[in-house]
Amino acid sequence: MTTVDLAFRDATPEDVDVLVALVESAYRGDSSRAGWTTEADILEGQRTDPQGVLDVIEAPDSRLLVVERDGAVVACCQLEHRGDHAYFGMFAVSPALQGAGLGKTIIAEAERRARGTWGVDAMHMTVIDAREDLIAWYERRGYRRTGEFSPFPYGDERFGIPQRDDLKFELLVKPLQ
Repeated sequence: MTTVDLAFRDATPEDVDVLVALVESAYRGDSSRAGWTTEADILEGQRTDPQGVLDVIEAPDSRLLVVERDGAVVACCQLEHRGDHAYFGMFAVSPALQGAGLGKTIIAEAERRARGTWGVDAMHMTVIDAREDLIAWYERRGYRRTGEFSPFPYGDERFGIPQRDDLKFELLVKPLQ
């Protein structure tokens, strides 16, 4: 799959429901098990909600990229300008399309857009440190573990209901050329 097959655009408030459904399908519940990015074994409940998605869409220095193929939304990712770097988050690919190279294409386009739009020299993201397979995937894309951790928001069900008590986020960083 190439970027020619895909259309990238900024999300609008009209996209909120479709994007919430996409993110939930990629990470939570039985539908997420069709792909490899599921968090269903470590978190239950929601991954995001309509207000959280709308907040990303409307935030200054932020954009939520929608990725379409043949008119259907197949993926999304958040880009946020934070000084000398951009933050990459809310990355979701339809579970039925995972493992076919779509994620590699999207993250490369996100990096290109962050450099081109904001002139940043690095991309940052946080990943739950228990997600070794996902971290390894990002490492193959040039991201490096920093050993810097932030706590998981236990008690805030907007981010899910943890099924274990040792979750934390690790900062991953990639220099952008």
